[in-house]
This record gives sequence, C-alpha cells and structure tokens, in this order.
Amino acid sequence: MPGMDDLHIRAAEPADVPAVLAFWKAAAEGTSVSDDEAGVAGLLERDPGALLLAERGGELAGTVIAGFDGWRCHLYRLAVHPGHRRRGVGTALLAAAEQRFAAFGGRRADAMVLNRNERAHHAWHAGGYVRQEQWSRWVKPLAAG
Repeated sequence: MPGMDDLHIRAAEPADVPAVLAFWKAAAEGTSVSDDEAGVAGLLERDPGALLLAERGGELAGTVIAGFDGWRCHLYRLAVHPGHRRRGVGTALLAAAEQRFAAFGGRRADAMVLNRNERAHHAWHAGGYVRQEQWSRWVKPLAAG
C-alpha cells in the first residue's frame, strides 16, 4: 500500500482543468454550476494557488479549493478518488489548505458540505471541523446554466 511519502500536493495549472473536471465526475459528490472549463479556468486566473491537487504515482488522487477572499477562508471541492480514500489524502489536502490560509493571516476556515454526504461529514469532523446548525446557505443563480 502506498504511503504518505509518495503523495505530492501542488497548485493546479490551466493544463490540469480537463483532468480535474473528469476527476470530479468520478470522485466528487454532486455538481456545481461552475463545473466547466470556464469556471475552473476563471478560478485559476483569479486565485492561482486556490485549487490544490494531490497526486500519487502521477495519478490525481484528490482535490480541494482553498479560496481566500481577504476576509474569510473557504473550502470547496474536497474530493478523494475512491481508490485513494482512507489513506491520508484528504487530511494532507486540508493541511495544505490550512497552511495556505495561515500564510494569508486567515483566522477561520469554513467548508461547503452537502447535508446528504454522510461520508464527508465524518471526514470533516476528523479534520477538526464542526457543523454550525445556526447557519444556512442562501444562493441566487447569477447566470443561466
């Protein structure tokens, strides 16, 4: 079984966009209005270090978006390929995201997690994150799609 020493975490580059989109279809729970080439390319242009990729043996094993808007630290798209789960990939991605936030002076990170994704709830809890029942997400689509 591969160990943590062969896990490499790096920022995504524009050439990674097609592979990331294909990866999310296989490994992520649910879809987003931004799950297209323009959406991911826009993220990389605006915040080049936000999309972190975990690779093992040259294969994409996991992703997380660690966005900082100057005020808050937001986590999205923590996804680990089913063949790499329970091997520390998610933990390593969260640690890299938290290091990124600390470098910006971030004080608290929050995550978008689907209510129905029970497996993710356990992973976030194991990472030290706590669900806040008093908050709800309010959304408004800004574009048709």
